[in-house]
Amino acid sequence: MKNFKIRLNRNFLFKIVSLFIGSILIVLSVVNVYISVSTSDKLYDDTASIPYNKVGLLLGTAKHMNNNALNPYYQFRVDAAVELYKAGKIEFILVSGDNSLKTYNEPLKFKEDLMKEGIPENKIYLDYAGFRTLASVVRAKKVFGINKLTIISQKSHNERALFLAKHFNIEAVGFNAQNVYGKNSIRTRIRGSFAKVKAVLDIIFNVEPKYLGEPIKIK
Repeated sequence: MKNFKIRLNRNFLFKIVSLFIGSILIVLSVVNVYISVSTSDKLYDDTASIPYNKVGLLLGTAKHMNNNALNPYYQFRVDAAVELYKAGKIEFILVSGDNSLKTYNEPLKFKEDLMKEGIPENKIYLDYAGFRTLASVVRAKKVFGINKLTIISQKSHNERALFLAKHFNIEAVGFNAQNVYGKNSIRTRIRGSFAKVKAVLDIIFNVEPKYLGEPIKIK
């Protein structure tokens, strides 16, 4: 009888865990599909068809990976921003990233590499408080006064940023930087799927950026 009760408890626990995991997967799938579909008409892969916007919002990431190798997500975003600028589809680049530590400065790294590619310094603005996508998007409007912009990142990240931009009444399109494939991208893809759910929760609970600050005019 004791062994029977143990098996029964294990079976019940297994069903509960399975139901919990299944529910999470369903929510992830529904949210990701919804955000992808709802933003698909705002995404562009080439400079020929993308409309002009005065400002391109370049979303930050670390320049180097944990093994100190160059982060391909970073490099491809730099390439995409340069391509847009040289095609005349943006006039200014607003780099938004994490500068929470004195030794870690995403926006400055981007600025240095953009300038190496021929982007004039006076065409680059830095947002040091873009700690997450929500902050980057909201601060672009509330701090830098931008109501129309081109978001620059990989496709999945652009989808999330466009979803947030629409909620905050920002007229935006996304320019897809080259994607990254292989085993090194799996963790990023999984994290991105959960981040889309977080974006929905941020909207539901009216989450705002941690910092705003004085207005900065891009001119």
